[in-house]
Amino acid sequence: MSVNRREFLLLAAGSTLAGQSIAASAEPASASASASAFKAIAFDGFAIFDPRPIAALAESLFPGRGTTLMDAWRTRQFEYQWLRALSHEYADFLHVTEESLRFAAQQLRLDMSTNQRQQLILEWSKLPVWPEVSEAIPALRNAGLRLAFLSNMTRSMLEDGVKRAQLDKMFEIILSTDQIHTYKPDPRAYEMAETGLKLRREEILFVAFAGWDVAGAKWFGLPTFWVNRLGSAAEELGVEANASGRDLNSLVRFLFDKH
Repeated sequence: MSVNRREFLLLAAGSTLAGQSIAASAEPASASASASAFKAIAFDGFAIFDPRPIAALAESLFPGRGTTLMDAWRTRQFEYQWLRALSHEYADFLHVTEESLRFAAQQLRLDMSTNQRQQLILEWSKLPVWPEVSEAIPALRNAGLRLAFLSNMTRSMLEDGVKRAQLDKMFEIILSTDQIHTYKPDPRAYEMAETGLKLRREEILFVAFAGWDVAGAKWFGLPTFWVNRLGSAAEELGVEANASGRDLNSLVRFLFDKH
């Protein structure tokens, strides 16, 4: 999991993304699902929302140390989520985000004021959507697919984000793991899509942002598309996405151009 955590950090630090989508690649026939069979798509929050403004703010507050801060912060954020889930000591996404920021500041010996910390935490609730989302999401919805979120972010973060992007009418249901007090890749998190949408798991395409989320969804039995914006290496966990691409435009092509 460490590889994809670091690659997320590079993305958050504003790494230049390639403009071309990588071709969708199917798994072996025994493991893949036909795109025509999908009735709904469930998105991880970061497949829709762009985290790079957080890193930009971190750099503006701590010139020359923003990337280092993001590295320490986001690594600990993932670890705290998973540690709390495993230990049954749940705290929601924003609470864990603040805990991990406090740790990172101490670890790096940053003189971070309360105001600076609050600015950074608030930025998580103001994330814009990725550039292609405003066109890709309506295209998927207008094609008759039911759209949902399945994210570790809180419900209010997801709801406020799609309202800002004027996409709130596109999503039928917003599923936050906060509702069941755990985090992906807990199997109970992925089960929320099946229960919430009242569909069989093979009818729901899960769109992941991170490689570890691909593995979690596949272990549960959800067909999965990986929005692999950095062209990251797949996790070596015995499963792989049904298809992958650099952005949601490649998801649209996977669903409609290839089937």
